[in-house]
Amino acid sequence: MKNYDVIIIGAGSVGVPAAMSLARNKIKVLVIDAKASPGQGQNKKAIGGIRATHSDKGKITTCHKSIEIFSTWKETHGDDIGWIQNGYSFPAYTDADAEKLKELMKVQKSFNLDIDWLTPEEYLEIVPGINKKNLKGATYSPKDGSASPLLAINAFYFKSLEYGARYKFREKVKAIIISGEKKIKIKTDKGEYKAGKVINAAGNYARAMGKLIGLDLPVEPDSHEGAITEPVKRFFGPMIVDLRPCHDPATEDSANFYFYQNNEGQVIFCLTPMHLIKGTASKSTSVFLPQVAKRMVELFPKLANLKVRRTWRGQYPMTPDGFPIIGETKKFPNFINAVGMCGQGYMLGPGLGELLSRIVTCKLTEDDIDVLKCFNLYRDFTGIEQFK
Repeated sequence: MKNYDVIIIGAGSVGVPAAMSLARNKIKVLVIDAKASPGQGQNKKAIGGIRATHSDKGKITTCHKSIEIFSTWKETHGDDIGWIQNGYSFPAYTDADAEKLKELMKVQKSFNLDIDWLTPEEYLEIVPGINKKNLKGATYSPKDGSASPLLAINAFYFKSLEYGARYKFREKVKAIIISGEKKIKIKTDKGEYKAGKVINAAGNYARAMGKLIGLDLPVEPDSHEGAITEPVKRFFGPMIVDLRPCHDPATEDSANFYFYQNNEGQVIFCLTPMHLIKGTASKSTSVFLPQVAKRMVELFPKLANLKVRRTWRGQYPMTPDGFPIIGETKKFPNFINAVGMCGQGYMLGPGLGELLSRIVTCKLTEDDIDVLKCFNLYRDFTGIEQFK
């Protein structure tokens, strides 16, 4: 049996950055994952967008820190993780959406976000060729960006090893035993380990891990599909998020969709289905590509001749209000949750890794305490993330 200061369940978008931060702070940490290597759950299915333009202090503050880590990684550590500061944009094609975006922008600016309202003419300068019909304008946050999920998770993983983190892959957690002892025992299908604290960062399986200690976490995965094209010369700047739902009788209804051009020139895109598919099934469907392609070409005709290389399907481990659950549990303070990322674990991960490290080492700041109020397991879950 091996003893550690902290055991993290899950080597994904949150677990690996948390291990990196903890190990950098001389914490003896073990990460356990059922997959064969890091980032093999939902991290490899992320499309790579990283933004601080959210609607609450928790996500804004956390993603600010993530952007700082992503954007300086190559300069600090030497690894190219595909970071580009291409920005995010939310064009409005209805008066109602324009008004909502402008109201949200007031909240975002109160947290010192670099975001502004662009006129249709100004927006066309950064996205030349986008459909001008009924365009009211757009919000634009130039400091948001994107990076490769595959390159980033590997950079964080190898850096965590350099700091002293340990990993056990291809091991399934079977039991979590919390008794009167100071240590928590983790039993897997291959061994047993003890730690002073455990972090549940199990993504799709967060609820199952909670049930091992009698905790019912309100996290339920639902499916979303994405795709990537061939690389072409860069022809537009920011991530484009079209907020409008679509009610086309020729296809199934869909909510918003979004796309951007990555550092290699490939266009990556994703769509939010109107009728969510619950569960963890990951086979691509025949509905997604025709549905999203039609909407994208109507919005941005220049996309019409791009060749799609592949599609995939992943999950958003959702909470009822669209905000993560981060922090200690009342009954078992040494069992810490970092779950329910709602499809934003990749962009939240590095910032959350540092926050989790401060939880473990009891070095929370006043700002951290405010952030954790946004992510509290014991909130009423009646709020809702705006323009997710």
